[in-house]
Amino acid sequence: MWKRHCVFWIVVLAGLIGLAASLSSQPSRFAEVPDDRPPVDASWQETVHRLDTMFAAEWRDAKLQPAAEVDTLTLARRAALALMGTVPSLEEIRFLQGEPHADRFEQWFEHVLADGRHHDYFAERLSRAFVGTKEGAFLVFRRRRFASWLSDQLAVGRPYDAITRDLIAADGLWTDQPATNFVTVTIKPGQEDGQPDPNELAARVCRSMLGVRIDCAECHDHPFDRWKQRDFQGLAAFFASAKISARGIRDRPTVFEADNRKTGEKEIVTPAVPFATELLPTHSDNRNTDTREQLAAWVTAPGNRRFSRAIVNRVWALMFGRGLVMPVDDIRDDQPLPPALDLLADDFAQHGFDLRRLVRIIAHSAPFRRDSRCDPASEVESLTERHVETWAAFPLTRLRPEQVANSVIQAASLTTIDQQAHLIFRLGRFFGENDFIKRYGDVGEDELSDVGSTIPQRLLMMNGKLVTEKTRQNPLVNSVTQIGQLSGDDTVAIDAAYLTVLSRLPSAPEREHFVARLSENRGRQRLARLEDLYWTLLNSTEFSWNH
Repeated sequence: MWKRHCVFWIVVLAGLIGLAASLSSQPSRFAEVPDDRPPVDASWQETVHRLDTMFAAEWRDAKLQPAAEVDTLTLARRAALALMGTVPSLEEIRFLQGEPHADRFEQWFEHVLADGRHHDYFAERLSRAFVGTKEGAFLVFRRRRFASWLSDQLAVGRPYDAITRDLIAADGLWTDQPATNFVTVTIKPGQEDGQPDPNELAARVCRSMLGVRIDCAECHDHPFDRWKQRDFQGLAAFFASAKISARGIRDRPTVFEADNRKTGEKEIVTPAVPFATELLPTHSDNRNTDTREQLAAWVTAPGNRRFSRAIVNRVWALMFGRGLVMPVDDIRDDQPLPPALDLLADDFAQHGFDLRRLVRIIAHSAPFRRDSRCDPASEVESLTERHVETWAAFPLTRLRPEQVANSVIQAASLTTIDQQAHLIFRLGRFFGENDFIKRYGDVGEDELSDVGSTIPQRLLMMNGKLVTEKTRQNPLVNSVTQIGQLSGDDTVAIDAAYLTVLSRLPSAPEREHFVARLSENRGRQRLARLEDLYWTLLNSTEFSWNH
């Protein structure tokens, strides 16, 4: 018996010694990007300069002094939440604090772009636009398989236009050819014909890929825009041939019929596009009867600026919390468009529809690096709504449910919970996130709408299972206990707690206050006070907002 106890405590001691290094060491896992991609085209920096010059001119014309630039840790928190849906780990922060700071941030940022956490997170965000959040008909739709496939496409850097063509035109089984889930998600359980819905597919293409709401004209001409019912029906007709069979989705020549609004009779509708008709190929490269391939070629044509605008606006929204144009899927012709939208859209099309390049440009732009508040030492006297509207200050946005859950889970670990983490930590994150979101409330497809926090959500943060478990004393899987046991210096413990939860060091008054409280206690009481501090930081307003 005593031998087993000795082995157990030896394992525990070894684990604690390894974790202690996280408080002071500068890990090398972020020093090099684990990727064999070709060198990055440096022209993205020229685009950043053009973009910044454009915004600077707008701020100057509006007589606005932009907010100051944020420090490295604030920028890293911002980027981590935007690209991975979580705050950075203490392990990552220790790396960023090393010298030279600028080089280390760039190394870490490139690591993030190659990180599976980024691919999985962006795949989930885009999946919500492409196939929604519901599971659909189980036998013919696999949402998780679809999101996993999309993550794999992002991981290898596949061009966005190629991904989009697969979504519209892919054939096969939804398990072997996951892109076909874009089509099969429109098959409703108990539906009479059991076939994909051309109308819903047309609506999905319009909103997610073109950033327009032509689906408002499904039943009648749009009352406030140029779109006619015939425009929507012409797009839907491209999907009439998509049929489900024993071999999965296959195209069979089919006549598409729709109601004539004037006569009330059914009439045949020929596939047609509502604009830029010159970009529509007369037939596909492979099969003259495959209208979906024609539509895919038209949607992704380099000259179809709506396609590039739509994804640029969506990625901008994912990184800032709101798009250059809102709603994000309704970029209308009758409204003035921000010049930055077309600058980025043109760059995106000219450089092979490269999502990594787009993300890199946005993350290095002046708006993304502006503070969300006034710096007393700067020339800005106060931030106005005009500052936020013109991106002269970073917009404050609430964290989405999955960002809250992932950040709580990551804050409870000193090491990074990524694909290299132990399986136990990864499984804990998966189940913890799902359970929390179920209770917290998923915002669904309309995740970019400004929805306020609810009382049940605040109660869940204060008294819920996830926060309680992550702040409870546990020397093996809980960072608050590890910090308390491994940091004899109270100042080091307070600093580590702030860095782990809020990704910043405490201010001088904060440090002085909490160090004084901590120094009054020792042993288990000291750990209990650190638990209280962790709980307080996790329930602070600052933790729940991106800023």
